[in-house]
Amino acid sequence: MRDDVKPDVPAPRRRSLLKGAGALGAGALVAGCSAGPESTNDTGDGGSGKNRTLTAVIGYGNDGSWDPTQTASAFAMAANNHIYEGLLDTDPITRAPYPALGTEVPKDASATTWRFTLRPGATFHDGKPVTADDVVFVFDRILDPKTQTLAKGFFTSWLGSVRKVDARTVELVLKFPFPDGLSRLTLAKIMPKHVFSAPGAWDDAIKGLAVGSGPYRQTAHHPKSNTTFEAFAGYNGPRKPAFKRMNWLTIVDAAPRVAKISGTGAGAQIADNIPYANITRLEQGGLKVAGGAGMNNLFLMFNTRHKPFDDVRVRQALHYAIDTEKMVRVALKGHGRPASSFLDEGNPSYRRAGTVYGYDPAKAKALLKAAGVSDLKVEILAVNVSWIVDCLPTIKSSWDAIGVRTTLSPQETTAVFTKMDQKQDYQVVAAASNPNQFGLDADLIMHYNYGPENLWMQYTRWAGDPVARQLFKDMDRATREPDPAKKRAMVQDYIDVVAEQAVLYPVVHNELMTAWDARKLSGIRAQPYPGVNLLQAQWI
Repeated sequence: MRDDVKPDVPAPRRRSLLKGAGALGAGALVAGCSAGPESTNDTGDGGSGKNRTLTAVIGYGNDGSWDPTQTASAFAMAANNHIYEGLLDTDPITRAPYPALGTEVPKDASATTWRFTLRPGATFHDGKPVTADDVVFVFDRILDPKTQTLAKGFFTSWLGSVRKVDARTVELVLKFPFPDGLSRLTLAKIMPKHVFSAPGAWDDAIKGLAVGSGPYRQTAHHPKSNTTFEAFAGYNGPRKPAFKRMNWLTIVDAAPRVAKISGTGAGAQIADNIPYANITRLEQGGLKVAGGAGMNNLFLMFNTRHKPFDDVRVRQALHYAIDTEKMVRVALKGHGRPASSFLDEGNPSYRRAGTVYGYDPAKAKALLKAAGVSDLKVEILAVNVSWIVDCLPTIKSSWDAIGVRTTLSPQETTAVFTKMDQKQDYQVVAAASNPNQFGLDADLIMHYNYGPENLWMQYTRWAGDPVARQLFKDMDRATREPDPAKKRAMVQDYIDVVAEQAVLYPVVHNELMTAWDARKLSGIRAQPYPGVNLLQAQWI
């Protein structure tokens, strides 16, 4: 979460910010959306040859927020990358920026003013031209101190203002040099002012209203079922639509998701979130299955106002007690690694943390004894994401082995975070997170999780701790550091503090698997974060 979400943000909107399983946020419908049974919904199927419909299966819900300034929904973020454009967008794997609505990437990334000229002839899906007013409209919303959006946390620390120069030119004025900001511009999707300035339009955006300038336009949206798209004939940008129509199904349960892409009657050509146990069978059936390793992780989050979890020794003990190698071997089938930092080992800013929680039950017992804790009973409130559920038995058996009587309580992601929003008491939460949805830079990743008014920190009740207050100051200093080497060292140093405190910290980082029919599709690359990107894919 971003570091400036206020506690009084309405719960449904606040929940819509969360990653979870992409199934959070309001489920109400906008005009034109069907709430009927799946059999009555427009599936978008049909056509033949290169005009046939591309069917994708997304393993996350499509009923989270669709507002690009608000959402962390895996489904909506992936879809919005096809519907909307930023001034710059980024490669889905390298995250290198490329011109989207802007005609070029600024030549001097270290400048404190970036000027962008809009692409000539760019239009929104309703036929209206994209103008500088639309750009300013979106950035004003993001930077407005009275408006709480997830995107605010990615911009306000370094971006001072965005101003119109003329009808097709804007300038971004930075508070200090911040080269990493170029790749973040993809998170500010440009939305039509004439649509989203209307009363109630932002609520409609949360519910599914999507009007952009990208290569695909949304044609139907059925929460908990599917969302359909068609190629936008007026698109004149760099990522031409290769599919006349697309139908994205939301299938959260693993078995029907795998069934939809496998066998002679497979109804889809690509699916994400493939269970590890199904990889071999899908490959034997002729599909390509590939993984992306990144920040995807199982984390533990402690309520530091519920004793004894206010004691760092107890938090550390419970991490040391987990047999993470067994978890990787049994639950993840080898497709993961025990966490050795908050960052995954492939991150450019990775350094092995000063505190690494190798499996050490003796040390765990000693820490509990030093903290004066005995006969501890713990309930793990967990999201029911399939791979998280697979990992939970290892945590339980590990904690039981050191005398901590452990109860597992997996629930729907929405239910878990409703309790968090309502400030209900809890002990430990086990859930999944992947800040790589937003980018790779460590500053972004850490501010997503840590900050004085960050939503995650509100859940942990830790922001007022003296260690936390110093941590937040160190993070802000690192953001402003102009020297890349010094900045990297400063980030790594404060990550050592995060590791030692273990308030919200990963247990394992794992691969996310994508399967597709390589006999029909080319240009597919497996992402290390949820969803799919089909902007460079095409029919064979």
